[in-house]
Amino acid sequence: MRVPVHVFVDFDGTISLSDTTDLLLERFADPAWTEIEAAWERGEIGSRECMIRQIDLLRIGPEALNAFVESVEIDPAFPDFVQLCHTLGVPVTVVSDGLDLTITGTLSRFGLDLAILANRLESRGGERWKLSFPHAREDCRTLSGHCKCRSFGHERLRILIGDGRSDFCGADEADMVFAKDRLRAYCREKALPHVPFSNFAELAPVFSRWVAAARLDLPARLTDYNGKEHFAE
Repeated sequence: MRVPVHVFVDFDGTISLSDTTDLLLERFADPAWTEIEAAWERGEIGSRECMIRQIDLLRIGPEALNAFVESVEIDPAFPDFVQLCHTLGVPVTVVSDGLDLTITGTLSRFGLDLAILANRLESRGGERWKLSFPHAREDCRTLSGHCKCRSFGHERLRILIGDGRSDFCGADEADMVFAKDRLRAYCREKALPHVPFSNFAELAPVFSRWVAAARLDLPARLTDYNGKEHFAE
């Protein structure tokens, strides 16, 4: 490829069919976790503080956590999308503000060996857990545990695929965004170049055309939510 391309893809609600951290808290945490969530939704705290306080309320042993991970489902077309990227010579990195143990365990069940950047969940013994944030940044605009724009490399074209609030700062820096749900609304509000999608089966052919244009060093034409065309250059 004459123009290097790198795909950065969110996990919860994008690869997975639901927010796995919320599911874990719903099943195994003190109900007070919802009050902390509400404070985050109101913008009173960042996601880093939110998750530290929520994980402190989590009560689950390692065996039960493994069983939970076994129940996580992903978009059925995602493995094919990863294979497509491999065929095209496009690296894929999972960038998540979620939990590394959940992501690693889930992807391995589906035979997917990908680079993963996420918050680190560590056992404190028994049913207690703690979080660390190897990909945080003190000046992160959204106060995320994982500042995704920090994880972008220096490739010419950086593609973000995501769905939610933790993707906002990354969307500001990406060259193109494939967006759904809250991220789609954010991109519309900020007039960021993006293409809406619902699932990876829908996304794959659009992505293939875009990469083909980049390989030929041609403008990669994509149509956004209001019919305007955006280009790779």
